[in-house]
Amino acid sequence: MARKPARAAAAIFTSSVPPMHTVAIDHLNIAKISEISYGVIRKRRRLYNSLSASRDGERMDTDIGSAPESGGGTLTEIIQDRIRQDIILGALQPAAKLRLEHLSRAYGASVGTLRESLSRLAADGLVVAEGQRGFAVLPVSPEDLREITEMRQLLECHALRQSIAKADLDWEARVVGAYHKLSKVEAQVEERPDEFGDVWERYNEEFHAALISNSSSRWLTLFHKAMYDHSKRYRMLSLKTRPFPRSQSAQEHRQLLDAALERDVHRAVDVLARHILKGAEITGLTPDREGAAPRKRRKVG
Repeated sequence: MARKPARAAAAIFTSSVPPMHTVAIDHLNIAKISEISYGVIRKRRRLYNSLSASRDGERMDTDIGSAPESGGGTLTEIIQDRIRQDIILGALQPAAKLRLEHLSRAYGASVGTLRESLSRLAADGLVVAEGQRGFAVLPVSPEDLREITEMRQLLECHALRQSIAKADLDWEARVVGAYHKLSKVEAQVEERPDEFGDVWERYNEEFHAALISNSSSRWLTLFHKAMYDHSKRYRMLSLKTRPFPRSQSAQEHRQLLDAALERDVHRAVDVLARHILKGAEITGLTPDREGAAPRKRRKVG
């Protein structure tokens, strides 16, 4: 399939996209998640095995390489993590061509290491392998955001159910501790977003991770992390053109905390599902509600 240029890919169209709906949380079941997970595993394996012959791309943005280095792992894993962060944070724009010689200068890595890192990121869905034309950052689209949001609802809400079902003092301590840090930052981020925005992002992710930390499934945690990263990418792109109302998120985080600590599974899952959906709607890249007037075209990044 032909890919749009980076600038064109950044323009989001919503006029023909049906509105998202909250996933029917009460009907979540492990068979559905297993079916999805197995499909993703097969797709990852096919992608990874077919990417060794890819060559240089044509163009990429140059404001990259600023992501913090990983604390450990092989060189390929470190470079992979740095490129991943640059994609999620928007330093590498949607649909940008990833020229290996530019990446080599930006990340200080060999072409072979970069090919391996990009192949792994393609298997993760953040990079697209374009045959003999090389690699490009995954474009953005309202359809993609809707699928990501629905998958994140499915996985995170199921994991929350598992965590609350096995709730203990250690889990409570993790949740309360993560919320305490997040709430302290939320009190300041609205007035000083440039100073506290990155900290809020980190503590927000830690809080969501703590809520589902009692889940017994390693695969559920793995796939949820992938969906969280994809949804975060859309949020970070939208921050370039519109503010993110973190005060609303603060209220929902408090509701999540209260419901979780009270072991109120249905209320906690309902709050979480709506919280995830609102986070997608706030980006401006999807209809807010059923029957909403279609949005005008809007550039991201």
